[in-house]
Amino acid sequence: MQGFGLYSHRQYYTCLPSSRARLEAYMDEEVRRMNPIAEVYTPERCYINELSNIATDPDVSIARARVRPGVTTRWHRLNGTTERHVILAGAALVEVGSLAPQEVGPGDVVLIPPSCRQRITNPGGEDLIFLAICTPRFRPAAYEDIDFPMLPNRECGK
Repeated sequence: MQGFGLYSHRQYYTCLPSSRARLEAYMDEEVRRMNPIAEVYTPERCYINELSNIATDPDVSIARARVRPGVTTRWHRLNGTTERHVILAGAALVEVGSLAPQEVGPGDVVLIPPSCRQRITNPGGEDLIFLAICTPRFRPAAYEDIDFPMLPNRECGK
């Protein structure tokens, strides 16, 4: 059947949730447009614009992050949340867990396991812009600021 890719007509409709499940916690189809005035400055020292972080899509959230030139974000970790940074513009120096600091640029993806310490520096002359994709979706309770004099390097999650 045309239009369903790898799914047959019957398989496609079998995957749709019941109306009861849809009312409880099912994400509806939607185009979520970026609202530039929704960008907020955070104590982490970066700007965040939550592009998609909704209760009906609990498996993932997507935020646009912006770090000004010369700024290093605070050391932090997300407990119980995996994060990925997709670099869109600018240059960065990332520090994640026990990895040596690494330079990244547009198109690079930084994988950050749950409870792994992290920070990012913008050494360039233009804004660093990246997507922060979290699974499950970002919750403020998962965020832990650990920007105090650093103890010896600890493995992620310990």
